Amino acid sequence: MLESETVETVPAETLAPTKAPNPNTQVRIKTDKGAVWMLLPPDLKKEGSTISYAWSELIQQLQQRLNGEARSWKPNTSVRILTGDRLLDSTQFQDLNTVLAQANLRIKRIYTNRRQTAIAGATLGYSIEQTQTTPTLTTRLGEDGTAIADPLYLQMTLRSGTEIRHDGSVIVMGDMNPGSNVIADGDILVWGKLRGIVHAGANGNAGAIVMATQMQPSQIRIADFVARGPSSVPTQFFPEVAYVTPQGKISIAAATEFVRN
Repeated sequence: MLESETVETVPAETLAPTKAPNPNTQVRIKTDKGAVWMLLPPDLKKEGSTISYAWSELIQQLQQRLNGEARSWKPNTSVRILTGDRLLDSTQFQDLNTVLAQANLRIKRIYTNRRQTAIAGATLGYSIEQTQTTPTLTTRLGEDGTAIADPLYLQMTLRSGTEIRHDGSVIVMGDMNPGSNVIADGDILVWGKLRGIVHAGANGNAGAIVMATQMQPSQIRIADFVARGPSSVPTQFFPEVAYVTPQGKISIAAATEFVRN
């Protein structure tokens, strides 16, 4: 016969509560009006937290999350990824693309605060929207006191379907193919053939310019002014600058003759 044991009862208030998952370490997925949004958690370890995921663990978590989804997406459903301040390289973007493709998702646009992430994504052909982080003491200020983002440099050819957004100036060291699109709050400089669509001064700055060594745009926008490219191909090329005249029209001049007011 077994001897009875005395079991000590622990008061409920002394029991350690079950910890809920930390939302700052979770990949969040949201569907809004047919669009799929994915928010990557911040790199907490970089910010001094002891809680962080290695990239491999983050990818595994995302894969498990997508596999556990009760719903299924149609093939090639586009997803917009918000990376915030997290740094991503081309290999990590390829990891994301592989996992998302298994769930019928494809990357449509990358939103990031980091220049390196923007360049890595653009190099792979993804549409990029880079935004300025919270201004700091070292942030450059314009005449009106607003923060000026550093220029975004892209050493690549922008393919059809690629869209770049930046709240500063954009400098492309390469060609812009037809169907590509660059939108910048500042100037746009293309050291190559400009055959896509450009929108400089997108925040309403009519003093912005567009410069290219071969100016063949499908469309040029500066602030709220719009102009279409020439219907015929020029017989010779030289660096040119597009700007808004005092009369409120977009004009193109040789770079050697242009003087910014």
